[in-house]
Parts: sequence; C-alpha cells; structure tokens
Amino acid sequence: MQAAEPSYEEARDELIQIVATLEAGGTTLEESLALWQRGEELAALCEKYLDGARERLDAASKAEPDGGAAG
Repeated sequence: MQAAEPSYEEARDELIQIVATLEAGGTTLEESLALWQRGEELAALCEKYLDGARERLDAASKAEPDGGAAG
C-alpha cells in the first residue's frame, strides 16, 4: 500500500530537514544518497504543487475581464 502524498507544506518541511542533514554531514555515503534521492522526489512534488497553483492563478486572471485588478 502506497502512503498518501504529503501536502506542499509537509514536503517543503521534509526537504528543509534533508538539506540541513546533508549540510551538517556525518552521514554515510549510502545515507547521503538516499537522502538526496528523497530530496529530489520532494523537490519535484513541490514544483508540481507550485505549477498547479500557477495554472489556477493564470486561469482565474484570464476569467476576469480586467485581469483581476481591483479598482
């Protein structure tokens, strides 16, 4: 059974922890590679979330005749 995909915030926070761990050193090469791989997965997931948000913003601004400007 596959675990549920983390939210953007959860993925971002885990990625921050991974970067801090890698920067601190003290892990074996195997551990570092596993952390790097997980970090790549999390970065891709965050990018997917951000791309989706950007698309929704673009769609919303196109739906409003004035481009969403108030005034």
